[in-house]
Amino acid sequence: MLRYGETVELPRRRKTRPVHVGAVVVGGDAPISVQSMTKTDTRDVEATIGQIQALKKAGCEIVRVAVPDEDAAEKILSIRQKCPLPLVADIHFDHRLALKALEGGADGLRINPGNIGSPSRVEEVVRAAKDWGTPIRIGVNAGSLEKDLLERHGGATPEAMVESALGHVAILERLCFDQIKISLKASDVVRTVRAYRILAERVDYPLHVGITEAGPGTSGVVKSSVGLGILLSEGIGDTLRVSLTDDPTEEVRVGWKILSALGIRQRAVNVVSCPTCGRCEGDLLSLAMEVEQALEGVHAPLTVAVMGCPVNGPGEAREADVGVACGSGRAMLFKRGKKIRTIRTGEIVESLVKEVRMEARNLRDASFKHPCPPGRDKT
Repeated sequence: MLRYGETVELPRRRKTRPVHVGAVVVGGDAPISVQSMTKTDTRDVEATIGQIQALKKAGCEIVRVAVPDEDAAEKILSIRQKCPLPLVADIHFDHRLALKALEGGADGLRINPGNIGSPSRVEEVVRAAKDWGTPIRIGVNAGSLEKDLLERHGGATPEAMVESALGHVAILERLCFDQIKISLKASDVVRTVRAYRILAERVDYPLHVGITEAGPGTSGVVKSSVGLGILLSEGIGDTLRVSLTDDPTEEVRVGWKILSALGIRQRAVNVVSCPTCGRCEGDLLSLAMEVEQALEGVHAPLTVAVMGCPVNGPGEAREADVGVACGSGRAMLFKRGKKIRTIRTGEIVESLVKEVRMEARNLRDASFKHPCPPGRDKT
């Protein structure tokens, strides 16, 4: 079970060279970072900054903004001056927008080599990024591969995606540029996973992982969780984005939950609750949701159990940092494996939240007294 300030690397995480995106290191020994993309009109600076601030509060560590035209590119400077996160400019079709974004202080570029123009234009962007000391993410998308690759491979296959990425890596390397991240995204899990597996064997650059156009609601969360779960469990991935047709803060929350479920990083409280059955007495669904909502602002790696089953409930509650095992009109409250008292049903949320906040404070106080040893991330 993770304690405050702890991260756990998967045993087989591949070793990659580090790249600095502003103050955030991607790759190397750095923790896997969570990022998202604003969904505002980048030309509206105040709206964009407002959404970035909400993303930061949700736990976002790198933010990307769309740069669709010259007006948006010119706004990068104003956004960068107010942005609390490393800022990546997302460029398509017009390499001049990338040059303008670099001048505005973007901390990173994301370009899709298949649609940004001729190799000479890509080279112009690379030379400018080198001058500014700005990393580039080569963003290969199955929906916009080069025509010759589609013809040769018979479609947007994983092999075609990898060949596209390697071709553009070669351009950057010929220019002695190695501040590179790579992403290979498709809207289906199998093709995306296959592409990343192939590429991970070919390069040691850090990889940005995600399932693109994953979709809305449950569909998008499931596809992202399955795809990212497979890759991260195999040690593939240095930074991630969950692409949802939803508020971007939800992308960040899901991203953290994926990392937490794999035991990699935990930022928020992990609420576990039983699925309920005929043995459950009371409305556990509403209770669990109320507890999770009340603890949303508590940022500490604690596990909280809300159990309603007399069979597994006490054991699960005892295993959590703080937990309750509910019965008829009352519940047993546990902390660190010990039952501390019996409470009435109407007191559950208040009592549970109070104990969790107390534990979170204790962990924070302990982390200040005993700074993290080398290699341990304080999230």
